[in-house]
Amino acid sequence: MYRSRSGGGDWEPLGKGLPERDCYVNVLRDAMAVDTLDKCGIYFGTTGGQVYVSPDAGEHWQAIVQNLPAVLSVEVQTLP
Repeated sequence: MYRSRSGGGDWEPLGKGLPERDCYVNVLRDAMAVDTLDKCGIYFGTTGGQVYVSPDAGEHWQAIVQNLPAVLSVEVQTLP
């Protein structure tokens, strides 16, 4: 995972908590979502059936679901 804060001019890697090797999955276009909290949460699902979350705008990641069928879409809702 990479992040740009300059409109794509510069990129920084964000991988704390993501698999670092031997991970052969894809993230489809509709399988990523962002919430509306102050420090946005980012969520993505993989074709390998995992869903990852970063509650701090991509700084740290953790798998919250595993062993699903391929994740084709992810939606997020924040509650008041």
